[in-house]
Amino acid sequence: MTSIDLSHRLLALLLMVSLTVSGQKHYVGGDISLLTKYEEKGANYLDVNGKKIPHMLTFLKEQGLNTMRVRLFVDPSKAPAEEVKQGVCQDLDFVINLGRRIKETGLQFMLDFHYSDSWADPSNQWTPDAWKSLGNDQLYTKIYDYTRDCLERMNAAGASPDFIQIGNEISYGLLWGPRNTKTYYCTQQSSAATWTRFTTLLSQASKACREACPGAKIIIHSERTQKPDVLVDFFNRMDKAGVDYDIIGLSYYPFHHGFFTTLETALKRLNNSYPNRDVMLVETGYYHNWQPDNVTFDYSSTYPISHEGQRKFTADLIDLLKKYPKVSGLVWWWLEANEKGIDWQQAVTPSGWYNAGLFDNDTGRALPALYELKSLTDGDKDTVKGDVNGDGIVDVADISAIISVMASTGGSGSATAIVADVNGDGTIDVADISAVISIMAG
Repeated sequence: MTSIDLSHRLLALLLMVSLTVSGQKHYVGGDISLLTKYEEKGANYLDVNGKKIPHMLTFLKEQGLNTMRVRLFVDPSKAPAEEVKQGVCQDLDFVINLGRRIKETGLQFMLDFHYSDSWADPSNQWTPDAWKSLGNDQLYTKIYDYTRDCLERMNAAGASPDFIQIGNEISYGLLWGPRNTKTYYCTQQSSAATWTRFTTLLSQASKACREACPGAKIIIHSERTQKPDVLVDFFNRMDKAGVDYDIIGLSYYPFHHGFFTTLETALKRLNNSYPNRDVMLVETGYYHNWQPDNVTFDYSSTYPISHEGQRKFTADLIDLLKKYPKVSGLVWWWLEANEKGIDWQQAVTPSGWYNAGLFDNDTGRALPALYELKSLTDGDKDTVKGDVNGDGIVDVADISAIISVMASTGGSGSATAIVADVNGDGTIDVADISAVISIMAG
């Protein structure tokens, strides 16, 4: 019997055990899905003082950020050319490479399955081109197989995710049909069969996550923040259908969703309806230089469209979130946006529709809001020994994380492996699992 086989047996025996020895931990960071492209094109990243940043992920970690999110498309080569220019390029190889870097830096990795060849959001949940001829039963199998295959390949490459979104902004369902065909669009008025199809797809995706990455937290992501009744109805349907997940993920953009009172109403309703469920803002952002003319809500009289206005928005947002103990995280969307020094004419191009990154596009300097993000973790307890996956507790998930390191790296070489060496003997093996068990037992 190999060490890994023995480790899996130990994990099975411990599935009923989960002893918490540490307090709440907050997760704060950004969606950095285009970082690789910016680096390839020579973006000029500087800190707030104008000093060149040699290693972006190390820099972000040094600023107190601990979680990075990356989106995954099924086959972005099938996306329309205009959407490719907006940043649709993240195939599995792209995500594995960036995910491995995230893990090697000692950061948490949040994987965002889009289950589409291009942007998946409330208006776009098109079935991937290669899947469009499949019937529903075939799709149930396909989403399970695809999810598990992606995760197993990530595990093998040292890029195991710590958080997994099974769909992106899926308030109205997913895999609607071929582009511009909303056959399976879900609303409160949709048929029971349409909702059953949707929740069955999610259950199949969740099952694959549990099997391939048992230590990861599963997120279901809605952007209906400004519609708390619809939001609660949505998650009631998830629970009624028995969908297995851990965290409610929300989008909150003040220029789309409304002022802080809107967010507070949503958080209060979720807290009252799901007191044992964590909530994360998996997407947020605010403009720093200019905003488009067609925003739904203009917040600029309260938070001017400026570097300082963006920082103040960030500080006040975090103050609000910290009022709610079940809010465990915040992810700034497109954190890495930085046009300084880049000519995008022949490559992926961020267009003029978004100006809310955390670097100044004219100078390349990090903006004050980036340095403000770390305040979400103020007051968090120090990580305890044995907390391999960095979720603030020592439990069976840390044993799973050790097994993933053993399987993917041979027990050495990365920052994650260093954390997994719980007993400090320089090798990642069953002895480290035993050390975690000892910590759990007190």
